[in-house]
Amino acid sequence: MAYTDLHHFINTLEHEGDLKRIAAEVDPVLEISGIASRVMKEGGPALLFERVKGSNYSLLINAMGSERRMARALGVQSLDAKAAEIEDLIAWMWQTARTFSGMPTAAALVKTMPDILPELPRILKHGLSLLPKITRHPLCQEIIDDEAGFESLPVLKCWPLDGGRFLTLPLVCTEDPETRVRNVGMYRMQVYDNRTAGMHWHIHKDGAHFFETYRRRGQRMPVAVALGCDPAVTYASTAPLPEGVWEMIFAGFLRGKPASVCKATLSGLLVPADAEFILEGYVDPHEVRMEGPFGDHTGFYSLEDEYPVFHLERITRRKNPVYPATVVGRPPKEDCWMAKATERLFLPLLKQLCPEIVDINMPVEGVFHNCVIVSITKRFPGHARKVMHFLWGMGQMMYAKLIVIVDAQVNVHDVSEVSWRAFNNIDARRDLVLSDGPLDALDHSSPLPRYGTRLGIDATRKGTDEGHSRPWPPEIAMDADIAALIDRRWNEYGL
Repeated sequence: MAYTDLHHFINTLEHEGDLKRIAAEVDPVLEISGIASRVMKEGGPALLFERVKGSNYSLLINAMGSERRMARALGVQSLDAKAAEIEDLIAWMWQTARTFSGMPTAAALVKTMPDILPELPRILKHGLSLLPKITRHPLCQEIIDDEAGFESLPVLKCWPLDGGRFLTLPLVCTEDPETRVRNVGMYRMQVYDNRTAGMHWHIHKDGAHFFETYRRRGQRMPVAVALGCDPAVTYASTAPLPEGVWEMIFAGFLRGKPASVCKATLSGLLVPADAEFILEGYVDPHEVRMEGPFGDHTGFYSLEDEYPVFHLERITRRKNPVYPATVVGRPPKEDCWMAKATERLFLPLLKQLCPEIVDINMPVEGVFHNCVIVSITKRFPGHARKVMHFLWGMGQMMYAKLIVIVDAQVNVHDVSEVSWRAFNNIDARRDLVLSDGPLDALDHSSPLPRYGTRLGIDATRKGTDEGHSRPWPPEIAMDADIAALIDRRWNEYGL
C-alpha cells in the first residue's frame, strides 16, 4: 500500500491502535524528547502532540519507532516481506540478463518471448513506479508565507547540552549545478535564529559534494527542506543509495507507485509534493558557523564544528500541517528501526554482489555502523577476510568499526550465540584484522576526525588450510533421537 501523505499514515496507525494523541500542552524544549525517549525505550506507540507550547502546529514523533511501524511505513507486513520482493526482482533481472547474454538480440527475443509476456505487467509496474510524477497543484504549497520563520515551528531541543533546537527529520533537497543530479538527504539542522540554521553536511554525503561545486563556482546554493512526507519518502532520504541515484526514484520503487514532486516556488528544485512544510532558501558558499553540540544516535554528544548556514526565505505548507520530529540517543530509539529496514532491504543486493553472504545483522547497540555481524558460506582460506574487505568497500559500510564473520549455520540475530562463538573461536594473532580507512563524522573515539582503524573478527571454524594444525572439536549437542523422545514425554516429567 502506498500512502498518499503523512496524514494517511497517521490515520492508519491510529486505526490500528499504534498511535497515541497527547492533548496536554507540552514544551518542545526537553519535555517532548524526554517523553518520547521513555516511550521508545518501552517499545511504545507513535505520539501525536496536539498542543505544543509556542507553536500552532501538532508534532508527530516515533512514527517509525518499531519494526511493525517501519514495515507499515513501507506498506508491508514485515521488513523481510519487502526484502523478499526486492530479492525476487533482482533474481528475475539477473535471470533475464543471463538469458539474453551471448545471443543475437532477435533470437533472444523470440526464444524468451513466452517467458517475458506474462511478466510484462510486473515489468511495467516496477518501471513506471521509479519515475516521480510532477504535480501542478501540490498540497505543500496551499499556503505561501514569506513572514513566518523557524520560530513558528515546534522545533525540539532534545538533550540538556544541545547547542540549541534542531530539526531532526529534515529532507534536504539539492541539485548539482553541473550534472543536474538531484539528492534528498537527511541532515540535522540547528536553528540559530528565526531565519538561519546550520546545515550538517558530512563530507562523504552528496549534499556536501554539491555544496563544494557551488563554492568552487562562487555561487549561492539553492536549498529546499521538506518536513513531513509519505513515510517511504522519509525513509528513502536515509537509505545508502549509490551516488547519483535520486531518492525520490527509490521511494517510488518502495511505494510501488510514483512519488509526487513539484517545483519549489523560489527555485527549480524538485521537492516532495505531499510534504507538510517546505522551507525554501539558500546556502552561501562563503559562510560557515559553529554547529553543535548535539545528543546523537551514538548515545554521546557529537562535538561542535563549523558547518554551512541555511538562510530561510519562504515557508510553504499545507493548511493544517503536522510537524515531524524524532529524538536520537542511546538505543533503542526510532532511528534504530530505520537502520534495521536498511539492513533487511539492502541484504539482497549485498548477496548478489557477494553470494557467500548468508545473512547480516547490525545490532542496535552498534548504532547503525559500529558493529556488523555477517554469516557466510565459507569455501576457502581467508574467505572471511575477503568478505570483510568487500563490505568496507561498499558505500556507507566503510564506516563499520567492527565486522564479525561467522559460519553459515550461525544465527546472526542471536547475539548471545555470536558472542559465544567469537569468544571461543578466535586466535588473536590469526583472526583479528585491522583496517585503516574512513569513519563516520560522528565517531568520537578515533584520534583523527573521520579517519581511523576498523576491526574485523574472523570467528569461523578453522582448518589446516588456515594454519590450524590441531583438530577442531565438535560442538556439544544432544542426540537427536533422545531429544525427540524427551519432547514426546515432556508432560510426563511434571516439569
